[in-house]
Amino acid sequence: MFTVTIRDHVMIAHSLRGEVFGPAQRLHGATYVVDAGFAGPELDADGILVDIGRATDVVREVLDRLRYRNLDNEDLVAGQNSTTEVLARWVADRLAERAAGGDLGPGGQALAGIEVTLHESHVARASYQRAL
Repeated sequence: MFTVTIRDHVMIAHSLRGEVFGPAQRLHGATYVVDAGFAGPELDADGILVDIGRATDVVREVLDRLRYRNLDNEDLVAGQNSTTEVLARWVADRLAERAAGGDLGPGGQALAGIEVTLHESHVARASYQRAL
């Protein structure tokens, strides 16, 4: 299995509902380092899994829907806390849509899976893997 990973970052604001979140129940900011991994068993005729330039653009465009926004005011994850785990799944799902739509080039439609990891600090991160 081959994997190509694109790294970007995104800054958001949000608050989390529930006593388990302690002080994070109050509005606060977060800067996530985002790794988006695209996996597949085969390379195309050019010897690539996906076009890295296109993948970089698509990851940036997906993250732009979150960038510098207060997620409490957005309907992106309606009815859910915007936890790191939930956001990782949201990003992975948007990337899957873009891959299916051909935005990653021909190789994107032959991918087997996507994994998105959001690093919320140097000691904590959450990932979501999904098959395609």
